[in-house]
Amino acid sequence: MSNLQRVMMKSRLPPMCPNPKFPKPTDRGFRRQTDYNPVMWSEYFAEHKDVETKQGKFRVYLSKKPDVPGPLLVLLHGGGFSALSWAHFSMEITKIIHCQCLAIDIRGHGDTLTANEDDLSAETLAQDIGDVLQAMYGESSPPVILIGHSMGGAICVHVAYLNIVNALIGIVVIDVVEGTALEALASMQSFLRSRPNTFKSIQHAVEWSVRSGQIRNIDSARVSMPGQIVNIETGKLSTNELPLPEESTGECTRFTNPNAIAEDAEMSVPIAAPPAPSSSNVKKYTWRIDLSKSETYWEGWFQGLSQKFLDVGVPKLLLLAGIDNLDRALTVGQMQGKFQMQVLARCGHAVHEDRPHEVAEVIATYLLRNKFAEASGDGQFLKHLPAC
Repeated sequence: MSNLQRVMMKSRLPPMCPNPKFPKPTDRGFRRQTDYNPVMWSEYFAEHKDVETKQGKFRVYLSKKPDVPGPLLVLLHGGGFSALSWAHFSMEITKIIHCQCLAIDIRGHGDTLTANEDDLSAETLAQDIGDVLQAMYGESSPPVILIGHSMGGAICVHVAYLNIVNALIGIVVIDVVEGTALEALASMQSFLRSRPNTFKSIQHAVEWSVRSGQIRNIDSARVSMPGQIVNIETGKLSTNELPLPEESTGECTRFTNPNAIAEDAEMSVPIAAPPAPSSSNVKKYTWRIDLSKSETYWEGWFQGLSQKFLDVGVPKLLLLAGIDNLDRALTVGQMQGKFQMQVLARCGHAVHEDRPHEVAEVIATYLLRNKFAEASGDGQFLKHLPAC
């Protein structure tokens, strides 16, 4: 067994998913160190606000206002994620389209605090979005495009179907389909149990998210993962600890230190005998939300979703990570031209994090096709034909 294999066994983490961002080993046996240090939200959003409604205080992140009037893209994250999962997408879409992004920490997630955090029913979550927009814009809301990933995509459909947002002109649903979602619920608890319950550091959490395949884009993981974990001692989201002290970011990222994990294609020194295992067993961070306790609401998020999506009367885009995810109702609806569909290969479930630039191009094409927005800059970007 090689020294590298011994180090990886000590990490007790799954193998790294293939990722073109990681360099290949050189002939001399050197590895480049990968940076797992967290990145602050302010590098991608212009500001954040805490919006008060009758239900509580909702954290939102906003990109800067466009130079030319454009739509408001309301971004809803998936279960367990946070608004920061949209950081890279927001930066990419605002480069090519005149629009403003509003990413919301859904109830029970991120820095949002509500009176009843455990009420994650589809109706409650949908009404929350309407209340946030009402509190922010009242009756003078700009045109709204709802964009949601996974659970957030289901909430987009519920908001549109219940006609909660009067200014709504379009919806985009990312990688959630009723049939496949309901089938996956049977194994959801097993998946949640397979995740680590705690992390030694924010860097450790970022590295786990990449190596487990939850997020395949390390740049996105560095900004989004801190929004998913809280400090066990303080109970506060780890984003509130950023930027980290310099001494916490300068350490070599190795799992034998509190802040890291050594792995293939990472180390900047020649491969040698593995370092002695760390005696530290610090459990400093844990998940912001215990998704296993929300099981009672899972079926309600997705039951009847396909028909509700088809019945919504605004232009719709369904963006999937694989064509096999399409169920029968949506297959028929797509053949009848009831919505636009796009498939992006070579990415995981977190499509908008794994390939933010391509997702931005797809959604920009949808916005231009429906005359919802104008291209910014020279307007030159790859336009994606529907269903390719």
